[in-house]
Amino acid sequence: MKKTIVDLFEGSVKQYPNNTFLWEKKKDKFEPTSYKEVQDQVYALGAGLMALGVKKGDHMALLSEGRNAWIIGELAMFYAGATNVPLSIKLEEANDLLFRLQHADVKYIVVSGNQLKKIQSILDKLPLVEKVILFDEQPQYGEKEISMNQVIELGKDWLKEHSLEELLTVAHSLTNDDYATITYTSGTTADPKGVILTHRNYTANVEQSLTCVDIDSNWRTLVILPLDHCFAHVVGFYIFMSQGASVATVQVGRTGMETLKNIPINIKEIKPYLILSVPALAKSFKKNIEQGINAKGDTVKSLFNIGLKIAYIYNGDGGDDKGRGWRFILKPLVALFDKIVFSKVRENFGGELRFFIGGGALLDKDLQKFYYAIGLPMYQGYGLSEATPVISTNGPRRHKFGSSGVLVQPLDVKICDNDRKELPKGEKGEIVIHGENVMAGYWKNPSSTQETIIDGWLYTGDMGYMSEDNLLYVLGRFKSLLIGSDGEKYSPEGIEEALVEHSPSIDQLILYNNQNPYTVALLVPNKEYLKKNVADFASEEGKEEAIRLILKDINKFKKGGELFGMFPERWLPASFAVLPEPFTEQNGMVNSTMKIVRGKVEKAYANRIEYLYLAEGKNPLNSENKKSL
Repeated sequence: MKKTIVDLFEGSVKQYPNNTFLWEKKKDKFEPTSYKEVQDQVYALGAGLMALGVKKGDHMALLSEGRNAWIIGELAMFYAGATNVPLSIKLEEANDLLFRLQHADVKYIVVSGNQLKKIQSILDKLPLVEKVILFDEQPQYGEKEISMNQVIELGKDWLKEHSLEELLTVAHSLTNDDYATITYTSGTTADPKGVILTHRNYTANVEQSLTCVDIDSNWRTLVILPLDHCFAHVVGFYIFMSQGASVATVQVGRTGMETLKNIPINIKEIKPYLILSVPALAKSFKKNIEQGINAKGDTVKSLFNIGLKIAYIYNGDGGDDKGRGWRFILKPLVALFDKIVFSKVRENFGGELRFFIGGGALLDKDLQKFYYAIGLPMYQGYGLSEATPVISTNGPRRHKFGSSGVLVQPLDVKICDNDRKELPKGEKGEIVIHGENVMAGYWKNPSSTQETIIDGWLYTGDMGYMSEDNLLYVLGRFKSLLIGSDGEKYSPEGIEEALVEHSPSIDQLILYNNQNPYTVALLVPNKEYLKKNVADFASEEGKEEAIRLILKDINKFKKGGELFGMFPERWLPASFAVLPEPFTEQNGMVNSTMKIVRGKVEKAYANRIEYLYLAEGKNPLNSENKKSL
């Protein structure tokens, strides 16, 4: 059956013409735009693109902050038969943007005023580009530049001379297999690859996701993740669009920092029912909640902490485990603390929030327990761009802390060993999936496509297992495994998270062991903390004391430490390199979902890794570590 994104949108406009689809705040309050109004704008812009010369199959790039024009812009591209190449506004470096725009053979670029300079600085290296369409009016326009308003006027003129049927001919000629987007993965292991997602990939994943989460036409969400994210695309606006529900975007500030500051304000204004989150956001929200509680004084702080402890005991592992056995007697206490403390915390999230859905990297169990206790469950999901992206999720119907939830339906999954043989339930291996949400392949990269999709099955590169009760557990990257000298393998993510979580002296860290005699760590110190706790930080003695503090934190996990037994000793770092700068998007060590790009870090610090396996380097008080501080 044919079901493109255009079909999905047209169906929703027919069913919910007067429902609000988009909310946007440009000045002092959020203004609504109905499904029918969005359709009119999409038609005008789509016709304008055709008048401008956009042909079916052309590639257009979109570089902008989240806003109505982003969503309307993408839909209009589809009506003109084009493919969208959505780009992250965090791509600072000209070569990153340049690579994607050249590699994807982009002919038209749609860009916001805030991002225009990046395009202007590389336009001379993009001979294929015919036009740059600007969301925001400019005092003057370059030779290839045109404002979106002008394109819309062209569209209105075009519609006067042509019938609506003519405009819709292209849109309705799209098939399930036509390309909707080419999304570049900010890979944690190698160079970015262009993931080709078809119209049916998207509509299938919308249908699949709705088997796990019920969304009603009166629901609202505030999309705080960048719209170029596959996760924000499907769960942020296409699922909501399919149900006649509404989508708000964060008010765009003059700078990225100003936009970030608008998030808590906008949450209170829009009162969302659901928010999408990634671990970095979850941690930042938790920090803000704790600071708010601390500011209210000791009484509130101790009430909050007692309430948390009781809720943790009562909730167990969440889901069916909540209030089981003798713990049911805690129910009245849980209700009391919820009323006097946690309900007040929820007001900061607008008071209507039912739950968060967490994507991106694994969200640690302690964070899940925290949000569940305060009555704002953060349900862990799992997916990847190559699967459009949703594969499984916890949700109100079924959830368990630590798991990645139930599989979306219909979807086939198998867990395979290194030889691609299927393993029985409970055994760890690579997660391999088969369904209509599996990408069409990588753009201009047949060899990677053949390695990743075999007989229609997508090899995710992630390690996990299916439990006896049919929940998926994801354990980390299959390819980022620590491999001991005897060939034994172990996934590092859980240890890395725990080390950072329980070590105030460490900000970021990755572990390394590639068939070596012992495991080592590359770490970014928390200099603020060290300066506070070391008397004369700048001196030689001060630096040695700082290194000893880092060592003390790592030793908590070893014999005699309070966290001993949490992980096998052989995978804990026997030595570590203190690094001179943090992992950031600017230096390419962190990708747009805030995951550390392991391959880049290992490459950049190859000499330090080698040094850690020498007698001198194994001593934490080595000269390189002191120099880095």
